[in-house]
Amino acid sequence: MIDSLRVLAGNANPGLAAEICRYLEVDLGEAEVGRFADGEINVKINENIRGCDIFILQPTLAPADNLMELLIMIDAARRSSAQRVTAVVPYFGYARQDRKDQPRVPISAKLVANLITVAGANRVLTMDLHSSQIQGFFDIPFDHLYAAPVLIDHFRQMNIPDLTVVAPDLGSVKMARAYASRLDASLALVDKRRTRADDAEVMNLIGDVRGRNVVIFDDVISTGKTIARAAIELKERGAAEIWVGATHAVFSQESAEILGSAPVREIVVTDSLPQRRLGPAGAALEAKLRVLSVSRLFGEAVRRIHEERSLSSLFL
Repeated sequence: MIDSLRVLAGNANPGLAAEICRYLEVDLGEAEVGRFADGEINVKINENIRGCDIFILQPTLAPADNLMELLIMIDAARRSSAQRVTAVVPYFGYARQDRKDQPRVPISAKLVANLITVAGANRVLTMDLHSSQIQGFFDIPFDHLYAAPVLIDHFRQMNIPDLTVVAPDLGSVKMARAYASRLDASLALVDKRRTRADDAEVMNLIGDVRGRNVVIFDDVISTGKTIARAAIELKERGAAEIWVGATHAVFSQESAEILGSAPVREIVVTDSLPQRRLGPAGAALEAKLRVLSVSRLFGEAVRRIHEERSLSSLFL
């Protein structure tokens, strides 16, 4: 590996950054990301990065401090004369509002894209965007990875018989169809109506799941209501065992109770986000939770970007 490669990390997911560095066989860059006495973010890079190829890893989940850390670290790297700065954002937050579908609402995904670009990033690397159109919000090179190879390999090794892949909503149909094709499974769809931004009402099931084992695939789990209601609907329609596969486990305060009591055998997620301890109330959810690492996928992407090689084979 060429010496000019440097990986820096904010405070949002240092564990994933360490695993990526282990895969690349490089040391994590020396950077202090702390707070001033008044709570403002203080960043200092403690090594010479002039002319280096810098990769800054930081998911932009709430609170907004995580986004601010990323922006300030990008600015610090740019002002330190880095040759190129790539923002590695395993989870791209503020992506739900990606279009103006109601009066007087923002397009926050575009705003965040502008902030990252203006801060000085030359390139962005992320995984499983909430909406693929967000790629078009950037005027700099953008690489969009998918967790599918990691999740598919896991479920393929389980060798689940009579398998049906279920899309929990209309927006997930394309993704679910790809999973079903790769797993040689049938496909079903839960048709839902969203009543509020973080709530949904299950309306209908398209497809037959009676006596079938089911895997529900989604990109993000937040409250878990969509998954839980889909699982209940599937059970009522005669499904046997139910698994869940998702890339980003955001998990709000409600998730522990909702998913812990859902009729789901296992919830498989990735380490794109760090998993917080859910306490006594989260024991049931933690018992169902299985975390797969995407460090090798990101590590290989970083290596190929650094060496100016194609990333296409990582999508297979």
